[in-house]
Amino acid sequence: MNESFRKAPFFLGDDELAWVNETYLGLSLEQKVGQLFNLIVRANSEEELSLIKTIQPGAVTKFVGQDLTTEVKTMNQLRHHSVIPLLVSGDLEGGGMSFPFGAQVPNQLGLAGLKDEEAVEYCTQVIAQEAKLLGINWSFTPVIDINAKFRSAVVGTRSYGSDLDIIETMSRSNISTFQKNGIAATAKHWPGEGFDDRDQHLVTTVNPLTMPEWEEHYGRLYRGAIDNNVMAIMSAHIALPEYVKQHDTNPEEWWRPASVSKLLNEQLLREELGFNGLIVSDATVMAGVSSWAKREEVVAQTIENGCDMLLFCKDPVEDYAYLLKAVREGRVSEARLEQAVLRILAMKAALGLYKKQDEISVSKFNDLLASDYADHIAELNRRTVHLVKNRDEILPISVEQHPRILIISTGIRHVFMPEPTPLSVANMLKEEGFEVTEFQAGMALEVGNYDLLLYLNADESMLVKSHIYIDWMALHDGFGNAMYRPWVDIPTVMVSFGHPYLLYDAPKVPVYINAYSPLLEVQKAVVDGLLGRLEFNSDAAIDPFCGLEQLRY
Repeated sequence: MNESFRKAPFFLGDDELAWVNETYLGLSLEQKVGQLFNLIVRANSEEELSLIKTIQPGAVTKFVGQDLTTEVKTMNQLRHHSVIPLLVSGDLEGGGMSFPFGAQVPNQLGLAGLKDEEAVEYCTQVIAQEAKLLGINWSFTPVIDINAKFRSAVVGTRSYGSDLDIIETMSRSNISTFQKNGIAATAKHWPGEGFDDRDQHLVTTVNPLTMPEWEEHYGRLYRGAIDNNVMAIMSAHIALPEYVKQHDTNPEEWWRPASVSKLLNEQLLREELGFNGLIVSDATVMAGVSSWAKREEVVAQTIENGCDMLLFCKDPVEDYAYLLKAVREGRVSEARLEQAVLRILAMKAALGLYKKQDEISVSKFNDLLASDYADHIAELNRRTVHLVKNRDEILPISVEQHPRILIISTGIRHVFMPEPTPLSVANMLKEEGFEVTEFQAGMALEVGNYDLLLYLNADESMLVKSHIYIDWMALHDGFGNAMYRPWVDIPTVMVSFGHPYLLYDAPKVPVYINAYSPLLEVQKAVVDGLLGRLEFNSDAAIDPFCGLEQLRY
């Protein structure tokens, strides 16, 4: 029996420890290996359910779809097919990751701009209540990455910004609120993202800090999360060469991703920082680790080098066979297998999953929706909208001064949607009495027929986008138009419903607004702000001017 589980972050008692020990002793080798996997469930298909029944994974990550009834049915089936209670994880980050049929909660960066810890606690409480009723018991938050490189498309709106005090405060609130609601929190992305503007979905990224610098930034944040009893940490496909150089003379090893690094997981995180919780890898299908070695080696190294659970599979059956083979051949030691499985079971025990679980039901979720549990979400969304600059006093606009508006929009871009979806701002302005024209491919970009030009960009930070920027040729539909900036001829407003650094590509735009998210309430707030009915937020948790004096004017 592992007595260390009596300590942080699991704090197991006698009954929980007994369940962990008895369950472990009752598992076959094949079942132990199955516990090491966290499989993706997105399609709610029979094939996915069959994999759960066959592999018996320790966890699944649930991507929640549009239909509540389908989600409830799938979750009950997943539970029914699992011999050992399932950890069910999700990216509970708010913003575009909000549940489609639930409250539309601001994302981390929008909330951080409020500099209000109570707002973070409230929003996390709303998400936690919904997640519990959907059977989700493990959140892959908080993101404690630092917005140090403004070109990063994978940190951006997913983080709490660039101020360490704000990140530490907000992440503490996120962790404590989720965990007091029976949902394990996860600090990510170890050993710290944000000083490399590339995306680990596409390449192994590098944390370039010296170790004193790292301690000042990420050491502080991860020690804080550990002191706050965070149950899990996600080890990502990020190298920390200045640490590895102190312990290994092989230059190739300096760039090894943390997810497959014994030095970063076991020596730095466990021994030096004292983390006793569960280490889960980031998705192992990402190029940041899949480019490191053959798949069979990646699967084995993930567990042997310190991760307790492997996230996502290229082919679940094949990966399971690879890992079982690695255990049998000793490439994953018996000691590591035992440590990992016991820690997984300990987190399940800490969450009370060994007790009988109630059926997930549509009616309970609908009862929640009918209550006042999320009454303040609309107000918080409205408070997030930040007026960065208003040169020439163009705002507020009015039907009398600006009756004819031309909108040039990217639409809402999301990696899981084949085409952008339209924003609602145009229809909202029409309802206010404006004559609105939406620019389309093939139209002449003639601004003389309008009184105001409104640019709408909706690109939240997201995986595999590499970089987010204003593609002027696509936006203006053509090579010649790409070099034309209409604000010299017409009052112009630019709104970003996502990535907050677009001023870098439009430094002379006279009015710029960061709304952080394309949630409907945020769009309503932007329209109210344009019309002078909303007092914009005047603060932010990042530098929208990207460190460049030019962008202020």
